[in-house]
Amino acid sequence: MAVALRAQKALRLAAGTPTLAFTRSAFVARKRNYDQPNWLGVGLAFGTSAALWAYLFKQHNDDVMEYERRKREREHKCTGCS
Repeated sequence: MAVALRAQKALRLAAGTPTLAFTRSAFVARKRNYDQPNWLGVGLAFGTSAALWAYLFKQHNDDVMEYERRKREREHKCTGCS
């Protein structure tokens, strides 16, 4: 499979056909209007960032609690419990 893909890529380079990176898309052919920001995109970006940070803090607190619990179990020397 990889050999076939390499051969196809070599043939494409030899033929000089344009790749997608050098073609112009119809979706970006016009200039952007900076007077009207994409508020949906801005909200999604900030919301995703806030959600990831909240998850990071929650996960950190859970990890610290688990560490403290295991540390207490290690220090527990009672022979009657186990």
